[in-house]
Amino acid sequence: MTIFKGFVLPILFGATTTLSPNAAETLKIASFSTVLTEVVQKVGANHVNVAGLVKPGQDPHEYQPTPSDLTQAADAKLILLSGKHLEHYLDKVQQATGAKAESLAVGDDLPTLKMKADPDEPQAKAEADQNGMIDDPHWWNSVANVEKATIIVRDALIKLDPDDRADYEKNARGYLAKLEALDSWAKRKVAELPRDKRKLVTSHDAFQYLAKDYGFKIYAIEGVSTETEPSNRHVAELIDDIKSQQVKAIFLESSLNPKVSREITRETGAKIGGTLYADGLGAGDGMTYEGMVRHNISTIVDSLK
Repeated sequence: MTIFKGFVLPILFGATTTLSPNAAETLKIASFSTVLTEVVQKVGANHVNVAGLVKPGQDPHEYQPTPSDLTQAADAKLILLSGKHLEHYLDKVQQATGAKAESLAVGDDLPTLKMKADPDEPQAKAEADQNGMIDDPHWWNSVANVEKATIIVRDALIKLDPDDRADYEKNARGYLAKLEALDSWAKRKVAELPRDKRKLVTSHDAFQYLAKDYGFKIYAIEGVSTETEPSNRHVAELIDDIKSQQVKAIFLESSLNPKVSREITRETGAKIGGTLYADGLGAGDGMTYEGMVRHNISTIVDSLK
């Protein structure tokens, strides 16, 4: 499997291989990101047939591809990945595709926030650089990043299917306009909340990109991944922070067990502010990217006001 950052190059299977599909054909796309599944569907429209392998509501940190998922990935013209070390199963995809599939790690071409590796997370410690820092993989919680991802996906489709360039460009413009309007709405909504109230306690550390865009301070119960339970030491320190910062609400996540969060509310007196979509699209309001962002921002602001 060949992974490209920000663009896709053709892998030739033979001298007669062509990149542009016939008019009646659609490009088969396999996506390991719920957000990228929506993006490529919006940009590709009737020119693509998208298999969303990570489903809405699934925890991408714990996801492992099934044999059926790997079969669909092997049959795809393009495989979309979140990147930033989120997919720990790339070796399985590589074996299934015989290293011949074209893959695009979209997140690797987006701005990266660094965060301190949690010493309680073996995977994070293994990926940490010499300064003990790791890449935050949750780039989709920045609307501006999803705008950049849309352009990357658009360009990838054009390289595979240049004959339909005009359609991809038109579709991308329409989707980008909606994202720009969404970002403007989010800024207006967050402006309702005084800056000294923008303190966000979440189940795991997934909202740093949102915090950077809209001026929040994050206090996370778990680290960057959901795979390791927080230590008693970390929970005790967090309880002290919540009390000293007078944080009003703690937010649950749609794909995580709320047990520890509820215990912390009992210790601190903070309320449960609601449930957020942290790791991608989900059921209900979070079935679309716009719905996910509107739900998250409204839930946070209305609970902390």
